[in-house]
Amino acid sequence: MGSIKCGGVQFVVYSNDHPPRHVHGFLGETEVIVDLLANSSAALADRKDAIRPGNAKRAEVRKILNAAADGFDELVALWEEIHGEA
Repeated sequence: MGSIKCGGVQFVVYSNDHPPRHVHGFLGETEVIVDLLANSSAALADRKDAIRPGNAKRAEVRKILNAAADGFDELVALWEEIHGEA
């Protein structure tokens, strides 16, 4: 497992995780799974449990997604450090 903080958000990559390349962003009680796309953008993962809890504050979700976009290169480097290049 590896983690870094970007824009006040804690991002984690789990060593037992799976493709596609993604990170888990934590802010307060909110967790958001963010895909790190090949076109150098960050996007909400396309899965039902991408936002936890389901009633998370939209402002927190936005902050996590924005922080992931701003720290994209660092987050990709963290994923590759743990899982190798995608």
